[in-house]
Amino acid sequence: MIQFQSLTPNLLVTDVNATIDFYKQNFGFEIQMFYPETGNLVWAMIAKDNIAIMIQEKESILGEYPELKNRTLGGSQTFYINVVGIEEIYAKLTQNGVSILIELRKTVYDAKEFAIKDLNGYILTFAQGKTE
Repeated sequence: MIQFQSLTPNLLVTDVNATIDFYKQNFGFEIQMFYPETGNLVWAMIAKDNIAIMIQEKESILGEYPELKNRTLGGSQTFYINVVGIEEIYAKLTQNGVSILIELRKTVYDAKEFAIKDLNGYILTFAQGKTE
């Protein structure tokens, strides 16, 4: 029987350390694994609650996936993240000066959501289920 167990994006970034700081400061992510042991990081896995993200320095990832050479940071995908406490997350990001792409709104499918752009150009949409 085939069973999918998880999906962990691996984000191409210019600065692993700065990206970790962004996700720690704004969302409370913590480092789970990293490489190398000392100096500037080339790769790391960060996590919070049920979400994990791998972050890999551009030159390092090109060694594995040369077809990414001409891709721009941020790519053409977006990430849709279900959360609890959307108003608090929105307020914190606004206070921290994070680039808000879509303001907090109620959707036609009766949820609340907003979208941001992270420091590498990735678009993150945060959503909280049905509103009262």
